[in-house]
Amino acid sequence: MSTVQSASLFQISPSAGGHGLTLSDSAAKRLAELGAAEGHPVLLRVAVDGGGCSGFQYRFELVQSAEADDIRVETGGQAAVVDPVSLPFLKGSEIAFVDDLAGAQFVVRNPNAASSCGCGVSFSI
Repeated sequence: MSTVQSASLFQISPSAGGHGLTLSDSAAKRLAELGAAEGHPVLLRVAVDGGGCSGFQYRFELVQSAEADDIRVETGGQAAVVDPVSLPFLKGSEIAFVDDLAGAQFVVRNPNAASSCGCGVSFSI
């Protein structure tokens, strides 16, 4: 089960936080592998930017530390962080890692997306 907390380490359950953002076991496992390869823990920064062929696009970045106002989502000792501006676009989403014919990548399973492009990086609400 995921726990969600702000960068200040104040813990909030996903239902209590109202956003229900989760980090899947597959994403946590991949973050652990990446951290081991780097020789230090890594965080996955997930952001939503304007642009892309459907109006918004996801941005993923590996970082070593969170910003003071980031929301932190943890599973299995691994974490993703989301800035407060991107959080409303990700409400109820799951951050996962998939390895299939299209490639190995982090993805957002977003119930708010009304449509998305073929590659899954761009979406509209």
